[in-house]
Amino acid sequence: MSNLKCTPLRDFHIAHGGRMVDFAGWEMPVQYRSILEEHKAVRRNAGLFDVSHMGEVDIRGPDAGRFLNHLVTNDVSRLFPGRVLYSPMCYPTGGVVDDLLIYMRGAEDFFLCINAGNIDKDLAWMREQAAGFNVTITDRSPDYGQLAVQGPKAATIVQALTSVRLDLVKYYHFTEGTVAGLPCLISRTGYTGEDGFELYHAAEGAPRLAETLLAAGAPHGLELAGLGARDSLRLEAGYPLYGHEITAEVSPLAAGLNWTVKLDKGADFIGRAALAAEKSAGPAKKIVFFKTGDRRIVRGGSPVLGSAGEVGLVVSGTLSPILNEAIGSALVTAAAATQPLTVDIRGTRIGLQLVKPPFVPLKKV
Repeated sequence: MSNLKCTPLRDFHIAHGGRMVDFAGWEMPVQYRSILEEHKAVRRNAGLFDVSHMGEVDIRGPDAGRFLNHLVTNDVSRLFPGRVLYSPMCYPTGGVVDDLLIYMRGAEDFFLCINAGNIDKDLAWMREQAAGFNVTITDRSPDYGQLAVQGPKAATIVQALTSVRLDLVKYYHFTEGTVAGLPCLISRTGYTGEDGFELYHAAEGAPRLAETLLAAGAPHGLELAGLGARDSLRLEAGYPLYGHEITAEVSPLAAGLNWTVKLDKGADFIGRAALAAEKSAGPAKKIVFFKTGDRRIVRGGSPVLGSAGEVGLVVSGTLSPILNEAIGSALVTAAAATQPLTVDIRGTRIGLQLVKPPFVPLKKV
């Protein structure tokens, strides 16, 4: 894996028994001890994730807010300093370039977190769309490490290492302060469905911060967690993953992310006409989430069958450690989404029970 990119925590992962894999061109830990136990630790106590592979971008200038409101489907004008916004960023066709987080530091100062596998593509797209706007776009990805502490005990663990009043930081808000003596952007966000914090910090400080968090969390049941648990946790929560539930061919409306598409936000945005037409006609295909009552995992790419034959494909599938059964998502025709659906697993037809996520109760922050 010598040709893969590494986060500042590669040696940390290996020292702690991480099993390293290729993920979107990055050498990342898929698990340490057990995906099942790491998943349960996050739901019951807390987990520590390395998400330093994610991309970070500064958007600054007099037109920064107006540019972002043109770039993404959600309403950037509703932000204020300290607030975070989730939004897809679409092509004119309505398909998704990427989904991202937008942090507002000030009227002319925004900070974006983008998906690791899309960094180069996203930057090229943003710079192309910035023509005519007085903004500067700066790739800050090499400068940052990012650690996520997720779970019911996350706030207790992080609070022990900072003087920042974390109880004053609401969900999808952020502040800045030191954690274990390291300056951080402290964001109450995450990808697990649990309470928690994502800590953006100088890349060179990542190993020390990770060790300090791990030590502080040990009495509270904190465990290191890898990509395997990250995926099963996000799927239990019903969160989309780029390349699966959202793609260049699958719009936010087809993915069930209608709440992120603000057609009437008072600003034209890329993809608006296509999304307005799709909303009016109704998506031809849609993402559905399912469970099976069976432990056999339904793999991505498996055909989904309706009464008249194949009606779509599974796009994500895993075993829910909490439900102890297979769960997943599929892209199917809109008509089929209201009909009985099955998949074939090694010659056995298994019914899909459609579920509105989350699959498990999640604590509201």
